[in-house]
Amino acid sequence: MTRISKLFERVKRDGEPALIAYLTAGDPDGERTVALVRALEKGGADLIELGVPFSDPIADGPVIQRASDRALRAGASLKGVLEIARKIRAESEIPLLLFSYMNPLVRFGFGELAREAVKSGIDGVLITDLSVEEADGYVKCMREAGLDTVFLAAPTSTPRRLELVARYSTGFVYLVSRTGVTGEREQVSDSVGPLVESVRKVTDLPLAVGFGIKSAEQAAEVGKVGDGVVVGSAIVRLIEEYGKSAELETKLEALARELKQGMRRRT
Repeated sequence: MTRISKLFERVKRDGEPALIAYLTAGDPDGERTVALVRALEKGGADLIELGVPFSDPIADGPVIQRASDRALRAGASLKGVLEIARKIRAESEIPLLLFSYMNPLVRFGFGELAREAVKSGIDGVLITDLSVEEADGYVKCMREAGLDTVFLAAPTSTPRRLELVARYSTGFVYLVSRTGVTGEREQVSDSVGPLVESVRKVTDLPLAVGFGIKSAEQAAEVGKVGDGVVVGSAIVRLIEEYGKSAELETKLEALARELKQGMRRRT
């Protein structure tokens, strides 16, 4: 079992959803990313999505787009992200999911990626723009290395696509709560409940819901139906705002704690 599978077994046993925190690796710089993960974990984050900076993040809203730009300007690369993961793993057993667009991984090579990801302490990979209908070779390569492969399901996914997502996913399934790009929203999408219901019909895997969640109240609402709650833009926005301040780690820890406490009050 990967650390991801063990995490979801634990949160199921404890009766509370997992808090999944996304950040763009290398923003504001590599060394700071390690400290930010430490702060998020201290605040209650259960799993970290390490975003690989990409020059054309079409699925992301302006907050994460700017984070990718800052990281790339600071010299970030896939190789650098794997080095960040190594440093995190040297001091923590928190599950790490590599979150990327297709292009950087194809250029690196799936075989090489699988080997280096395992060495770096990565537990799984999610590719935002890989069509599940074309994922067979990639999945085989990752599975042989013992890495989880997480796929996205959206409100617009057809029944056939949901079946493929269920077949090719391990660890958990990432449910996109709304159509469009990432970014904070004022309320949880009405699509969440029906999407969770549809995906539960085709898989027993844990379901984590993301896109648009920014507050403890929203996290609590999503936590009533999902096994995990993904928060990204709210975290990245804090990094943008306080990236040059010594307060950043404290701010992130406080945000993670607030979100986690809200989710614990969901029942």
